[in-house]
Amino acid sequence: MEAFGSRLAQASTQGGVIFLQGELGAGKTTLVRGFVRALGYAGRVKSPTYTLLESYSLEGVNLYHLDLYRLADAEELEWIGIRDLLEEADLCLIEWPDRGLGVLPSPDLEIQIEYRGEGRVLQLLPTSDRGRDIVRQLDSPQV
Repeated sequence: MEAFGSRLAQASTQGGVIFLQGELGAGKTTLVRGFVRALGYAGRVKSPTYTLLESYSLEGVNLYHLDLYRLADAEELEWIGIRDLLEEADLCLIEWPDRGLGVLPSPDLEIQIEYRGEGRVLQLLPTSDRGRDIVRQLDSPQV
């Protein structure tokens, strides 16, 4: 999952909003860890399960990682200023996005992670031109 996260970061040069969906323990945060590290972050990449949000300012890139698992009401996102954050975000990775429906913007790419034996199967669903560009980049042998 970390290796795929790294590839995803390399393919996301135009930024975007990416929804990460899957059961508990499917590897969503591990994917984000690989993504953030590929952008040059050397510190600990924590899951924002309790804080809802972790932000990273990396070489001109503003990245926000949201974990909405414990969100009781999507309106709580308004209290943390989600609209302002998303305006300044170059990249936004959101775990459990279904809990923020009605407040979150539409994603550029949805990634569904499913268990398959000891491994994982990822389904990528681009929902915008930016999302389709990310998927094309992932298909490129250079990424």
